[in-house]
Order: sequence, then C-alpha cells, then structure tokens
Amino acid sequence: MQLRMSTRTMNGVMLVDCSGRLVFGEESAALRETVKSALAQSPNVVLNLSEVNFIDSGGLGTLVALYTTARNAGGAVKLASLSKRVGDLLQVTKLLTIFEVFDDEEMAARSFLTEAA
Repeated sequence: MQLRMSTRTMNGVMLVDCSGRLVFGEESAALRETVKSALAQSPNVVLNLSEVNFIDSGGLGTLVALYTTARNAGGAVKLASLSKRVGDLLQVTKLLTIFEVFDDEEMAARSFLTEAA
C-alpha cells in the first residue's frame, strides 16, 4: 500500500495524517515534500502515524531528516498515534529518545502551545 497523506491545521499547528507504508523511494520523497510545504505555513508539524503499518530504513531516515529540517527552521516535528509496530521500531532504533511522541494528535498540537507559554 502506497503512502497517502492529508494535511489540516489544529490550533495553528500543521497536522499531517499518514496512511500506508513509509518506505524509501516515492513515499519518502512525497512525505518530505508535504512536510516542507507544511513547515512553510507553520514551523510546528505533527505527523499522525496511526495508519502507518510499515517503516523501512529509508522511512526512518526521512523522519530524522524532517526532524532536522524543522529544528533548523526554528520549529519541530512531533509524532502522534503510533501503532504498536511503529512504536516498537522507534524504540529498537532508539529514535524514541529523539522524537517527542504523543498518544494522539490533539495532545501533540497542545504541547506546542504549552512550550510557547
């Protein structure tokens, strides 16, 4: 299944809903472009990964690159609604120590508001 994405805004934070597989190639490139466009509108982005069922090493690399791009732009990328499989993968690769992860996108979006206060 190819990666499908949609964007929406919540409390001034850009949400990117992802569904499918986050793998090296077109999927990773499409996610990169979507998040770069989102960063142009808001420096704070939440990736909702509840419908992502598989991530390969290229997909992990893309997540790290997006994290770095957002930080360099003075913003942040946070993750929300990880499936057990994706959560386990991020734990094994120690990426959970890098990303802020939230149970749902509302909590992730609210976290940007509390940081600004």
